[in-house]
Amino acid sequence: MAHVLIAEARFYAHLNDMLLAGARAAIESAGHSHETVTVPGALELPGAIALAAESGRFDAFVALGVVIRGETYHFEIVAGESARGLMALTMDGLVVGNGILTVENEDQAVVRADPKQGNKGGGAAEAALAMLALKQRFG
Repeated sequence: MAHVLIAEARFYAHLNDMLLAGARAAIESAGHSHETVTVPGALELPGAIALAAESGRFDAFVALGVVIRGETYHFEIVAGESARGLMALTMDGLVVGNGILTVENEDQAVVRADPKQGNKGGGAAEAALAMLALKQRFG
């Protein structure tokens, strides 16, 4: 049984509730356990996962959050740098499922976050578990 850390950027609580529901359901239905930690925003997710990885308590990680395009360039920085940070962690050997939604508006986010529609939280958890199985296969 694997122990998974779900790291969530809780900037949009109502959207994160849906992402969390999907991720937790996917992890539990696969027979694994999980914990959740909350950070202020998507840029903090890679750092939180890196800190948690040092504990040695987790087999895999799921990053959840929502970045909605605004009127400034900030969207591109947050979307790109959070994804880059998570990818760097995976290249260092961590198992990370990326469930950070990067969308144009809240309607798009709802469709993707809702476990009965896009279920991107569940998909991120499933991706993490699939990569964990691959890591275990290659030892």
